Amino acid sequence: MPTVDFVKGHGTMNDFVLVADLDGALSLTAADVGFLADRHAGIGGDGVIRVTRTESVADAPADIDPQLWFMDYYNADGSAAEMCGNGTRVFARYLVEHGLASGPSFEIGTRAGVKRIDLVGDGYSTDLGPWRLSRADEAAKRGMDAVVQVVGAPDALPALSLDLGNPHTVVALPPSMDLGTLDLQRAPHVDPRPFDGTNVEFVRAHGPGHISMRVFERGVGETLSCGTGAAAAALATWWWSGQSPDQLQWTVDVPGGRLGVLIEGDRVSLSGPAALVADGRVSLPG
Repeated sequence: MPTVDFVKGHGTMNDFVLVADLDGALSLTAADVGFLADRHAGIGGDGVIRVTRTESVADAPADIDPQLWFMDYYNADGSAAEMCGNGTRVFARYLVEHGLASGPSFEIGTRAGVKRIDLVGDGYSTDLGPWRLSRADEAAKRGMDAVVQVVGAPDALPALSLDLGNPHTVVALPPSMDLGTLDLQRAPHVDPRPFDGTNVEFVRAHGPGHISMRVFERGVGETLSCGTGAAAAALATWWWSGQSPDQLQWTVDVPGGRLGVLIEGDRVSLSGPAALVADGRVSLPG
């Protein structure tokens, strides 16, 4: 059985298994990813990150420097994902602690393009880049562009679809509903369903610039945090509330902690902690 070295890390308890492939010689199969992410038979995590150079990623965007460190990210079910906001911070922490990146700011590659990382306080901030409404015309006319059905809600709930390099569908819960009553053991039903699936965020507003959120991540299930999901939730709430220029800094509480979101025109950034908690060596099946 082949063996690989791994590091376990998390960002607001959104956890990942990182595998170093600095020379581009390792090929992780979907089965390998599933094993590493398995919380009972493997290491356990919401996703798996291969640490490698852009040139070693077959589906990397063509305009990224081939030598740039690339966050080759996979959901727990083995499917490749464009981006992971919390994952960028954990990836950055890995690069810094292993001497692969330094300075107050540096860039990393993702399937959603190059992302700038800044050291802030005791964590990191990621410039997630441009965002957009997925169906802007319909959203402008109706204030929503989809409906979501979830166990714990008596009726379908209106939602807004956003693209942050990966797909999100955000639901603002009515005052009569509590976040804790939702059953996210099964995937919410989204209509219309995006071809590549979607992450679904359920949001409760607490006051100006302050929301809380639960999320069902595609290919994973409910997670304790989702970075791009937190950004999408803040953006949707800001958009619904009239896009005030005085409310561009948002605090997003997730089950795993607290994240910061800064809206800057058509760009958005995410800040929060990142921790590396364990390392070791594991034999892959096969």
